[in-house]
Amino acid sequence: MKFPGLSAGESGNGFAGAGGSGSFTNHVDITNTQALPKEDTRTALAHQGPWRVVVLNDPVNLMSYVVLVFKKVFGFDETTARRKMLEVHEQGRSVVWSGLREKAEAYVFTLQQWHLTAILEPDEAH
Repeated sequence: MKFPGLSAGESGNGFAGAGGSGSFTNHVDITNTQALPKEDTRTALAHQGPWRVVVLNDPVNLMSYVVLVFKKVFGFDETTARRKMLEVHEQGRSVVWSGLREKAEAYVFTLQQWHLTAILEPDEAH
């Protein structure tokens, strides 16, 4: 097989000759061993710091359904679930949970699977 840029007898597989029999012709020099740049600690802290799970109002879900989801996902009692649902309904949004980002992302994903409109935002209050 002929490869562009190779002279006759080179197969492009790193060995001399068409059949690959012969000595290895490529040489890799690994002398440049630079250390990776250090991670910016501000970025690391931003990911670890407190984050809020916010549920937004939507014209689709029934109030009773939102209460049910809050009880199932967060383990809220009836009173807390209704209070949070009314916050969403009357104010357009409610902070339903606050904590580490990874757990907050999991809650947002779960709420979205239940077809609620949920977002993640940093909690600047902490």
